[in-house]
Amino acid sequence: MSRSRVLIALALVAILGGAVGLSHAGQRATLIPVPAVDTPLATVQSKQTAVIAGGCFWGIQAVFQHVKGVISATSGYSGGSDKDANYELVSTGDTGHAESVQISYDPSQITYGQILRIFFSVAHDPTELNRQGPDTGSQYRSVIFFSSEDQKRIADAYVAQLEEAKVFSGKIVTQVVPLKAFYPAEAYHQDYAARHPTNPYIMFNDAPKVAHLRQEFPDLYRDK
Repeated sequence: MSRSRVLIALALVAILGGAVGLSHAGQRATLIPVPAVDTPLATVQSKQTAVIAGGCFWGIQAVFQHVKGVISATSGYSGGSDKDANYELVSTGDTGHAESVQISYDPSQITYGQILRIFFSVAHDPTELNRQGPDTGSQYRSVIFFSSEDQKRIADAYVAQLEEAKVFSGKIVTQVVPLKAFYPAEAYHQDYAARHPTNPYIMFNDAPKVAHLRQEFPDLYRDK
């Protein structure tokens, strides 16, 4: 855990007196609708990938590790170059990278649109520009990195659908951009929330996201 996140965690404990569970930052005006544009469930098992970014990768990874149909979720970096793909450099906010998560999933169990619905519903606040909660900087921006025309079509249509429905109180700032590469983060970042459940940062920022997943998507939730 970086020094800045230690200080943030301690500050949260001091301010909130140890109370656990922040509300979801999205401040939604209504429930997130099902994507109007999506691919149907596949008829045979296989593996596809999705790459998304929405704040600290610890929380995004934790959410999708509890989603049925997800094979694996890996924390990493996307948007910059390989020479800058390490935590210390990315943390400066000057590399072009965003803290990202690569999700490998079985399209016969969950669709790309369903993954995006969870992303917008419980994993992050798509109206926060270059920040998520206590974390600030372009490395915490909201991004969908598409790797196919189908992914781009579904993502663009869903953002437009949510905007038209005025689901959020603010404008969606999520970028939809082509995936150039995904670089896995250092080993100590992988499974961070699962390995450090009593860490104050995890308790205040990430555990509530998993709880919201269980509450809002009971049919898609699984214990890890």
